[in-house]
Amino acid sequence: MLNVNNIEVMFHGSILVLSGVSLQVADKQMVALLGANGAGKTTTLKAIAGMLHVEDGKVTHGSIEFDGRRIEKLTVEEIARLGIALAMEGRPILEHLNAEENLLVGSYIKREGANIKKDLDMVYGYFPRLKDLRKNTGGYLSGGEQQMLVVGRCLMMHPKLMLLDEPSLGLSPLLMREVFDIVDRIHREEGTAFLIVEQNAMLALAFTEYGYVMENGKVVLDGVSEKLRANEDVREFYLGLSEVGNKKSYREVKHYKRRKRWL
Repeated sequence: MLNVNNIEVMFHGSILVLSGVSLQVADKQMVALLGANGAGKTTTLKAIAGMLHVEDGKVTHGSIEFDGRRIEKLTVEEIARLGIALAMEGRPILEHLNAEENLLVGSYIKREGANIKKDLDMVYGYFPRLKDLRKNTGGYLSGGEQQMLVVGRCLMMHPKLMLLDEPSLGLSPLLMREVFDIVDRIHREEGTAFLIVEQNAMLALAFTEYGYVMENGKVVLDGVSEKLRANEDVREFYLGLSEVGNKKSYREVKHYKRRKRWL
C-alpha cells in the first residue's frame, strides 16, 4: 500500500531533516514509527500527507508511493482523496465549533452520495462519549475527548491509511489505553491501515505488527513489533532498563544514549 523509498526532506532549501528514510505499510497493517523528539517522525508523516509546504519543506530525493502511485508532489487534498488521513500532534480541532461540527469537517472530502448520518453513527459507535458531547463546544472538551474527536474526524473520510501523530501525548495511562483499544478495533472492523508515531514505545509495539526506530532523520532499526519489544537496546533506551529489568541510573542512561548499538 504505502512505500516510502529513500526520501530526503529539505526545509528552506538548505536544512536537511530526513536522510534516506524508507519504510512500508501493507494493506490493513498497523505499523509503529518510534524515536525521540527531533528524530524526524512528524516530518515523515507530513511528507506522506503532503503537508511539508506549510513549513517551506519539500521531498528533494526519493519517492513516496501509495497504491502504486507516486504522491510526493501531490497536494494535501489530492492525497486525502486517495485515502490518506492525518491526525496531527497536539489534537488540533476547530475550538469554536461543537463536536459534531468538527466531525462533519472530516466529511468534506467525500464520494458523491455518501451517507453522512450513517458515517456519524459509525463514529459514535466507536466513540460513544462523543455522541453524548456532540453539541458541546470543541474547545471545552478534555484532552482525551479531543483526541477521540481528531481520530473520529479522520474516520469520517473512510481512509485506507490513517497517520496518527503522538495519539497518547498528554493523556493519562488509562486514556492512552482506551484510545489505542479503539484504534485497534477500527483496524480490525474497518480494515484501516495505521502508521502510528509514538514516544510510548512499549504501548505502540503492543498494538502494532511492525515497527521502525528513527534517529537524527534516519531509520536505524526495524523489525516485527514483538521482537522490538524484547530488544535489549529498545528496552534500555526507552525504559532505562537493563537486560535483567533493573532501573538504571541517569548517568548510565546518558552513557547508553551515546553508545546505542543500532547506530
